Formats: sequence, structure tokens, C-alpha cells
Amino acid sequence: MKLSIIGTGYVGLVTGTCFAEVGHHVICVDNDAAKVKLLQAGGIPIYEPGLEELVKKNVAAGRLKFTASTAEGVQNSDVIFIAVPTPPQPDGAVDLSYIERVARDIAAAMTSYKIVVDKSTVPVKTGEKVAETIKRYCAAKVEFDVVSNPEFLREGFAVDDLMKPDRVVIGVSSPRPAAAMREIYTPFNAPIIVTDINSAELIKHAANSFLALKISYINAVANICEAAGANVQEVAHGIGLDDRIGRRFLNAGIGFGGSCFPKDLSAFIKISEQIGYKFELLKEVQRINADQMDRFVKKITDTLWVLKDKKIGVLGLAFKQNTDDVRSSPAIDLCHRLLKEGATLRVHDPKAMDKAKSLLPNVTYVDDMNAVAEGCDAIVVATEWDEFKQLDLARAKKALTHPIIFDGRNLFDPAEMEKLGWIYKSVGR
Repeated sequence: MKLSIIGTGYVGLVTGTCFAEVGHHVICVDNDAAKVKLLQAGGIPIYEPGLEELVKKNVAAGRLKFTASTAEGVQNSDVIFIAVPTPPQPDGAVDLSYIERVARDIAAAMTSYKIVVDKSTVPVKTGEKVAETIKRYCAAKVEFDVVSNPEFLREGFAVDDLMKPDRVVIGVSSPRPAAAMREIYTPFNAPIIVTDINSAELIKHAANSFLALKISYINAVANICEAAGANVQEVAHGIGLDDRIGRRFLNAGIGFGGSCFPKDLSAFIKISEQIGYKFELLKEVQRINADQMDRFVKKITDTLWVLKDKKIGVLGLAFKQNTDDVRSSPAIDLCHRLLKEGATLRVHDPKAMDKAKSLLPNVTYVDDMNAVAEGCDAIVVATEWDEFKQLDLARAKKALTHPIIFDGRNLFDPAEMEKLGWIYKSVGR
């Protein structure tokens, strides 16, 4: 099928590339001319495992193209996916101005029947507003359908998530677009759920909020484990084997971040308030998440006492492993807190250092993770990169003024670290 994707962020670029990979002809649209030029030249603006190779492969095959013209994308496709940002506003509500602008641009370019798909994460009722906008601004007065098709991609695993999805959710207001949407997703061999638009929009926010709840739950349990002398990893393993619960998202740490969970959680709370329900449970999820970082910083200050003029090595800047995304990163937040206390930092991340530099201009960036500890008073593990498990502990121990490590992601074994002579502080163990 002929598809266009408007927006080439994480969702748009991965979606368009994977659609091309299974045989569809895709035009990706972005209003950032420099980004389009980069993509046309074979580069990509983000790090996502496996993505660069797929982009190059499908561009070479002629199935994937890039343009800065929305009209070109609309006129050369049957189905148009909207994948533009939906950033949070100060009160937690979602800024839908990008969606509205794109809906107007689509309407202006339409001269025949189109299926317009909301791929961006949007509040319930957004599909209705998109339909109203297109109808209002479409001079050609042609027929169209608006569909909700929420994404469930995890940064760092997005290609796999799209190529092998758990499910595909399609929200429609009429039967007409359902067959085409099924055809688009048939190559992915996943269960397809066809529902009404409002339900589809709520599924996304409800899913992300529930996953955030699981993280805050296990972090709360971790605090109980510390007080009781238990091991949160053993507890998580024990409850995770129950197939009603599952082990995923039960990893204690310094809290969740990124561009999705905090935003979607706030949005779902706001959406609920607007329709008359106070979602106090999700407010508690937010509180526990914020408290988790406070507790971790307290561990550092309790151990090092005064942080002023202390030098600390930080491993990890991205909000999670396998990505260069530093938006709402707990690791960045932690660095800011340490700097505010007067510490100086040596930092390393396998992929995110370039993007972190505008947020953390006054730290020392170190290319080799094994050199981070040089001259430091302690090391902090802030992101769960697998590479960090291979840290040269003997070298780090010699480089530090005292062998202290604060493991915010529970990457190392406490008994082994004690045996090696480390003062080792982790989460919930």
C-alpha cells in the first residue's frame, strides 16, 4: 500500500521504516528541512538498534522516501499516519497544536478519499477533533476516515516491537477503513483489535500508566525490602513468576523517565479530571517515582556526607539503555541534583553524551567507561546499559579515592561486590 508518515521522530521514523520493510511504499514527511536532508543522505537523527540499517536498505530499494512537503505525502498515499509530538503543558494536559496543524495541512492537500490515522499518543476524543478539523478545512470536500492506531514502542527495542507486536489496536468510527488497516498490518502476524476510536485512544494511556504503576510498585516494595533486610530482586522474581503479574517492569531503581511514561501519566490524570474522575492512584504513582530519586540521593549524601568539592563518576545519561534519548532522564535529574550540592562530575554514556551536552554543560565527558572513576570519590550507575556490567572493577577501585559505588540499577551482585572490597549501595537489597 501507499502510506505517508507525518513526523520522523522515534515513532514516525521507526513506523515508516518497518512498514517499508514489509513491502509498503512509504513517504516520511517532516517540516525540519535539515532532518529530511540528513535522512535522504542515509543518516538518521536518533540511535535505535537496527534502525539505521533498515533505513538504508529500504531507501535503496525505493520503498522509503523523505520529504518536507506534507502535500506531497498526502497526494501520493492512500493512508496518512500522524506521528508528530504531543508535548505536555505545565498543568499536565497535552499540547495538541502540532496535531491540529497537521490536520489542517492534510485537509488542504486532500483531493480524494484518504484514511487519516492518529499514531501520536493523544487524549480521548482527539480523533473527533481531527475529523472536525479536516472537514472544516478541506476545500475539496472529499470523503475521509479518521482512525486511531496507538503505538506501543519501547525506545531501545522499537524495531523489534513494531516488527513483532503483541497486538495492533485499530479504532474506527465506521467499517470502511478497517479492511485497509488490516491489510497494512497483516505482514506483522499480530492479533488485531478493532474497536471504537475513544477506546483505542484510552488503551494507550491506560497501558503506559499501568506499566508506570508496576515500576512504582516495585520501587515501593524495594523500600520495604531495605527496611526488612530482604532482596527486592528475589521478591520480584517470586511474584513475577505468577503469570497474572509477569516479571517485566518489576525492576527496582531510581524511577522511570523518558518522553512517554511521565507525560502519559500526567495526561491520563488530567484527562480523567476533565471527565469527572480523580485518578488518585496515578497521583501516588507519580509521588513514589519522585520519592525514589530523593531516597537515592539521600543514600549518596549519607555515605559521602558533604558533596561540595566531591568528584563523582556517573555511568549513564540516557533515560534507559539502548537509546540516546535524554528527555526526562532520571540520570540527568540525578546529575543536576549532585551538581546543585556542589559535586563535580565525570560522566559516560555509550550513546547519549552528545545529546546530554546541552543539558549538562558543566561536567567532564569521558569516552571510556573504565576511565570515569579516575580521581573520583565514588561511582554512580544511573542507566541500565549492559556494557556497565563489564566495568573493570579492579581498575575503578584503584582509581577511586575510596571504593564506593552507588548502583541505581542493581547491575552488580552485592555479595560479590563486598567480597571485592567495595562499599556497595544498591536499591532494595
